[in-house]
Amino acid sequence: MEMSVTTPAILFPAISLLMLAYTNRFLALASLIRSLHAHHEQKKHDPRYRGQLANLRKRLRLIRRMQTFGGISFFFCVVSMLCLFFGNEQAGRWVFAGSLVCLMVSLAMSVVEIRISLDALEIELSDLDFDKED
Repeated sequence: MEMSVTTPAILFPAISLLMLAYTNRFLALASLIRSLHAHHEQKKHDPRYRGQLANLRKRLRLIRRMQTFGGISFFFCVVSMLCLFFGNEQAGRWVFAGSLVCLMVSLAMSVVEIRISLDALEIELSDLDFDKED
């Protein structure tokens, strides 16, 4: 099977949109952290608050890794296109395969981050249940 320069080019819009989604998640998380920081003195001894902080730290690390692997995937896509453009099809295939692997890793981390985000919402819901019992 012959591979042309257009094959890796197909991933460009997908990776770009994925990186935009990751950036939006990061910005929402940054806003939440700033909001929590404003109320830090009132809640710092609450164990649920500490759980939220741990959750936010995990999510920040994951988003950083997701963006890193997405960026590496994008970079490998460009390198693959260059290899194919200069006639080195074998190298282009391998680099493109590396790009796809990095993209899969990034997407897998995204799923994990979503699950952790849902855990944070569960902590928020437990706050509401706790207030209800009072």
